[in-house]
Parts: sequence; structure tokens; C-alpha cells
Amino acid sequence: MLKPSTHNIKSNLTLINKIQKILLGFYQWQKKSLKARLLLSVFVMVVIMLPIIGMTLNNAFDEQLKSAIRNELKAYSYSILTVAEVEGNQLLMPDVLLENQFNVIHSGLYALITKIPSSLSSTQLNKTLNQVSHLWLSESLLTLTLPDNLPMPAVGDMAYSEVIIEEKIHLLYSFSVSFSDNGQVFPVTLHILKDKTEFLTVLNDFKQQLWTWLIILMLLFVFVQITWLLWTLKPLTVLARELESVEQGEKNALEEKYPLELQQVTSQLNTLLLTEQSQRKRYRNALSDLAHSLKNPLAVIQSQAELSTSSVEQLTLINQIIEHQLKKAQSAGESSWYLGVPVKQVADKLISTLAKIYHSKDIHFILDISTSVIFKGDEADLMEILGNILDNACKAAKQKVAISVKNENKTLIITIEDDGSGVNDTQKELILSRGVRADTYKAGYGIGLAIVRDLIASYQGKLCIETSEQLKGAAFIIKFNI
Repeated sequence: MLKPSTHNIKSNLTLINKIQKILLGFYQWQKKSLKARLLLSVFVMVVIMLPIIGMTLNNAFDEQLKSAIRNELKAYSYSILTVAEVEGNQLLMPDVLLENQFNVIHSGLYALITKIPSSLSSTQLNKTLNQVSHLWLSESLLTLTLPDNLPMPAVGDMAYSEVIIEEKIHLLYSFSVSFSDNGQVFPVTLHILKDKTEFLTVLNDFKQQLWTWLIILMLLFVFVQITWLLWTLKPLTVLARELESVEQGEKNALEEKYPLELQQVTSQLNTLLLTEQSQRKRYRNALSDLAHSLKNPLAVIQSQAELSTSSVEQLTLINQIIEHQLKKAQSAGESSWYLGVPVKQVADKLISTLAKIYHSKDIHFILDISTSVIFKGDEADLMEILGNILDNACKAAKQKVAISVKNENKTLIITIEDDGSGVNDTQKELILSRGVRADTYKAGYGIGLAIVRDLIASYQGKLCIETSEQLKGAAFIIKFNI
């Protein structure tokens, strides 16, 4: 007994796993997508229903064609029996039959009459041909070799079957009758044979035309269904495109006209966007008013001459804390999901300003930013994040500051590097530790980094501090999910 090889088993298992993954992927896809569900229904209708209809029509035509041929053979048998006579226990047949195909050799239509021995009972009639005698053969049957046996139904019964003559399949109709000659019974069986080639030709032609038109109909149906599907789902595509434009900051509201089924949704979305914008504007205005109302009294207190040095330092610290917390509260964060800011545009503005501020250091800025890269958030927040880190990089840098921005695996990655002395491990831990104020360490990395850390956290981002491989100084890496 042969056993399957381990290689074949592994190959089969690998194939099965791939098929399972494909089916599972398609199942998950169609669960999430309306378009996939509609395409699946089209697939079922076209690939399953139409072939079933085709097979049903083909079987129905096959049965109808067989029934027509049987009726045709039955009609031939009646035309022959009407001209047959029995006299003196002999069968008399005319020399020429009315159906001319019986008179032409190898015409494809044949007839013969055999004598049923009177000694055979009704249960013994199905005997071989050499046990019975040929009473008559049609002219078309001459020179052909007859099969070894032919069915012999009981008198009054008929039988349909197939026989092979000259390596061709022939349809056979056998009908047994009994003539009466001077009171004596003369039982015979009439056999009508017809070449099946014509039947098969007609059937094959029908099949070919049927499946040709079905394939054309399937392709046409698929084209119509896909066209209809795209037209039906076009408002959803337009809605998705408009939402993307709103998310990128290109629009403030949905402006297209939608069908009745989507009008309520789009109207509520526009209301939500307008409400969020108004609330954020009022919130920032209130915070701005609060900042001014707090700064004025503090400024008056600081102007007092009798204040000690420690009091001035504490007032300065209060000012910084107020400004830090106000900027943190004013951050758009996740509420500005619909805004979009080109990063290169903001970076160019900051570098232009910083180049003037630090002109004495003659810092060389290295930019690697694509114009298509978008930060999905508020421009002021991005300006605050990049401005603080670039400012610290310029303070620490000797000659070079590099900024690169890219999209990778649905993540916006911003990297700012300098050729300074870098950030030691203690400072890294302070900057990245949750709940620790970043203004407690020196070397220029003050309250600005605390604001940066909080802003990045508000956007569910991540800040990493490493050593620059290119410039050997500090490398601040910011990551936002797109």
C-alpha cells in the first residue's frame, strides 16, 4: 500500500491554508463593505443562477427533442403497419414505401419486421434475433449488419432503446402487434431505427447557441449591474470624498446635494461641524480673555519695587505656568480631526524666522519634506510643536539642523536633528516621563518641551528622543497615526 509523502501532505495543507485565508479575507471584506455585499449578490445571480437556468433549458430541450423523435418513429411505424398485410400465414409488403428514406440504402432511417414464435410466452419475448426470423427488411437496411439482439415487447406494447450499427448509435423503436389470418394469430414486431447523428447535431447546436448567448447575457448583466452599482453608490463616494476634504481642511462643511436617504445624515454632520467650530472659537476666546485678566494683575504686582528677588521669581514662574496651561487648553487636539495642514508650509515659515533669530550662528537647515504631507490637526498646534523643538535644536546646534517628514505605514513621522551635544539619559527620562514638568531641567529645554509633550499627547501621538545617526546630536522623533 502506497503512503502519501510528507512533502505532498505539507503542500496540500499549505494550499488549504491559502484557500482558507482567501475565503476568510473575502468574508471579512464583504462584512465591512456595502459594495462587496452587492457585488456578492451579483456574483450569485450571474455565476450561479444563470448556469442553473442554462442547464434547466438544456435538459428541457433534450427531453422535448427525444419526445419529438419518439413521436416521429411512432408515426413511421403506423405508416408501415397500414400497408402491411398477412395472407396464407405470409407477410406481404409493398415494394416501395411512402417514406422515401426507407427506399434509399444507408439513408439513416431503417425498418424491419420480425416474427414472434407462437411458442414463446409473454415473459420470454425478449430473445436474441437469431432465434426469430426476419419477415421483412426495408431497402435502406440492405448491406448493413444488424445487432445481435433486439427488444421484443409483448403484443400491444412498445419499447425505446439505442443500438449500434456500423459503429454509429441509432435510436430504436420496437412495437409488437398481432395480425389475424383466417382466425389464426400472426404476431410480429416492427423495429424502426434512426441514426442518432442528426439528433446529436441538433442538440449540440442548441447547446452551443444557448451557452454562447448565456455568456453574452452574463457579461452584459455584469456590466449593467456594476454600472448600476457605481451609479447607486456614487453619493456615498462623493460623501467620502467631501469628508476627506473636510478632514484635510480644504472645506468647512459638506456642500454637495445628496439623495433623500443621506440628507438627514449630511445635515447633522454639517450641524456638528458648525457647532464644534463655534464652541472651540468661544472656548479659545474665553481663555484669551482669562489670560489677559490674569496677566494684568500679575504685571501690576511685578512692578512693585519692594518685592524681593524670590517673590519676582515666583511671579515669573506663575506667569509661565499660566501661559503653559492656557496653551495646553487651547490645543485643538482630537477635536480638530477635520483640519489638515501642509507640514512643509509651516516648516518653511518657522525656518525662515529661526534663520533670522540665529543668524549669528549661521545654521544650515536641511529639509526633506514632501509638499503632499499633511498634518491632521490645527495649524497653531503644529506651529507650537515644530517651533519649540526647532528652537531648542537651534540653541543646541553647532552648524546644522535637519528636519525630515514622511508618511510610512499610515503614520506621520517628523524627525528633527541637530549636531549639538545631544540630550543625556536623565533629561530624556524627564521629558518623556508622564506627569513630570519639563521645565525642571536646564540647557534650554524648558517649558516649551512640556507644551510640546502635552500637545503631542492630545493628538494620541508619540515623542521619542534618540541620538542622531547623521548629525550625532539629539534627534526628536514625533509620530502621529494617520
